[in-house]
Amino acid sequence: MRVLVTGGAGYIGSHTVVRLIASGHEVVVVDSFVNARPSVVPRLEELTGQHVPVHAIDLREHDKVERIFAEEQIDAVVHFAGLKAVGESGEMPLEYYENNLGSTLGLLRAMQRHQVRTLVFSSSATVYGADAAVPMREGAPTSATNPYGWTKVMQEQILSDVAEADGLLQVALLRYFNPVGAHPSGRIGEDPEGIPNNLMPFVAQVAVGRRERLQVFGDDYGTPDGTPLRDYIHVEDLAAGHVAALEYLAAHPELRVRAWNLGTGQGTSVLEMVSAFAAASGREVPYEIAARRAGDLAVCYADPSRAEDELGWRAARDVAEMCADTWRWQSANPQGYPA
Repeated sequence: MRVLVTGGAGYIGSHTVVRLIASGHEVVVVDSFVNARPSVVPRLEELTGQHVPVHAIDLREHDKVERIFAEEQIDAVVHFAGLKAVGESGEMPLEYYENNLGSTLGLLRAMQRHQVRTLVFSSSATVYGADAAVPMREGAPTSATNPYGWTKVMQEQILSDVAEADGLLQVALLRYFNPVGAHPSGRIGEDPEGIPNNLMPFVAQVAVGRRERLQVFGDDYGTPDGTPLRDYIHVEDLAAGHVAALEYLAAHPELRVRAWNLGTGQGTSVLEMVSAFAAASGREVPYEIAARRAGDLAVCYADPSRAEDELGWRAARDVAEMCADTWRWQSANPQGYPA
């Protein structure tokens, strides 16, 4: 298939581009480069041995999106593009709703006009809200605790409604948990703008000397060491899950909409991850305990059995490998991608 990957220069998108090409698909990338650097593109070509066509546009630029669909002969779409910082979304809710919903609506219009009927959507475990039982299962009600999460809930609803009304559109909703790690080459990895919002890149930047110490938000949760438990999944496993979902839709043309969790099904605490990263890197990771953050859950992990049973997909990499691959990326690229 010839696959349009929106947000294909970003963290998860770039790894999925490599995996799609390795699986025999052709790829076209669209990215606004708001959360990504153009210097990732030659690294994608280096890793894949192929030219990767890239269109630097915003999906809300409807005329440019239309031109891409008219010229590129797209068979399917993997949709990552969107703003993604939970804290920032609370400060800039209008921008998040406008960007994330507007991008998806414009994409759907272009897909309909050009009869592209297959979409794999980058959703999130945030759609389970604050009260879901663990392990989290796809049949649980959806909710959210912040504007970013609500954009995911709303996009899932939009995609489901359009697919049911259209009768031909197929949608995979991939709800993933805490992506970490990097390509084993160390050539591509997570490179957040400014202060990292997530644990792993912050720990990596402390280890490499970019930041003085980590703040651990709360050590009084009802967990074995008092720090929150999260389901960390290697980005390479996550990329494989997108390819598996795409190929499942192709093999099941009768399917309209299906949600799958992508996670390991195991919780790892903040302090366990810090300890594992120190072991993998051989570097001390100084930290201090701070007050809990509003909205943080004590425990969050997936039931991945649906993806295992239906997609034949299973997370294969453990926490030690997640840390080793992150350190390989961060130590080789201490300042991230070149500007």
